[in-house]
Amino acid sequence: MTTPDSPAFEALMAQVMTTAEQFGHREHVHLTWLAVRHYGVSEAIDLISDGIQRTARYAGAPQKYHATVSRAWVELIGHHASETRQEDFAGFADQHPALLDKRLLLRFYRSATLASVQAKQGWVPPDLVPFPWQSLDAHGPGRG
Repeated sequence: MTTPDSPAFEALMAQVMTTAEQFGHREHVHLTWLAVRHYGVSEAIDLISDGIQRTARYAGAPQKYHATVSRAWVELIGHHASETRQEDFAGFADQHPALLDKRLLLRFYRSATLASVQAKQGWVPPDLVPFPWQSLDAHGPGRG
């Protein structure tokens, strides 16, 4: 199990940044994909959330951390990673181009929901349509 003080986040970040000039949305997806592959979705949620929160505090912008957005991206990327088992990020990104659209969460959430204090400070489930695996829950065991 990783801890907020472990070097796991920094190691994954270093791996992503070896081929990137800046940390944009694609790099965030890459970082999350690596975390999910190495640690599983549940642990990746904590690892990514803690790492982003620490990074935002360090940058003097703790208000930029968003709990729901962080978890939702890990869950979405984890869902697609478990379905494809792609061994390299470029191949994964090619198979799932929607994940490279930073507005993707607006398919699942109202803008007002994501702008709320509740969503910024804690987990809020989708309020427009459920995530793909949640619709399967009604027909049998799922990840809900």
